Amino acid sequence: MQEPRWSSADSLANARRMRMLTALVVLFVLWWVLLGRLERELKQVEQQSVAMVLTQLRSALVIKGAEDMLSRDQNLARLEGRNPFNWLDHQWASYKGDCGENEPDSGSWCFANQQQKETGETARGWLIYKPKQPITIEGKRVHPEQSIAWRVTTEFADRNRNNLREQDERLTGLSLRPVPFQHTTVNRQDARR
Repeated sequence: MQEPRWSSADSLANARRMRMLTALVVLFVLWWVLLGRLERELKQVEQQSVAMVLTQLRSALVIKGAEDMLSRDQNLARLEGRNPFNWLDHQWASYKGDCGENEPDSGSWCFANQQQKETGETARGWLIYKPKQPITIEGKRVHPEQSIAWRVTTEFADRNRNNLREQDERLTGLSLRPVPFQHTTVNRQDARR
């Protein structure tokens, strides 16, 4: 029996197939690396965006607190729980206004009002943000679709360093503090404490 002979045409065809396969493997690896890099960049952009918004809101709180302390009223306590987005002259594309009964869309901010049972007042509440992807905000890991919340609170001169405000310790300004966020109205009332 004769052994099959390979022709030069078969060798060229096999070489072309091998080059094509190698090129496809290289392109797939590059595509895979590019997608991973793109995902990391999107995550970093969202983290920086949230950090920028929080920094600007905190700056607005410093200014609003200073304005209030310089006014005749000097009542920082009345500003607790208010919406700091209302104190900025900026149109935020990611700020959706009042949350109503719903949470914000992914990548959006909203303000959730808490309703006072005795007065029916709804001007106080907390800011809510829902990330699009897993990010780290203020050292805390947040998963997509997990809402996080902040509340405007007052700062005070804590003379005895017990973290409790006594009558003789005066208010010194406003701050934005993270608060636990739960989905039900009952739990939302607990989050303000």
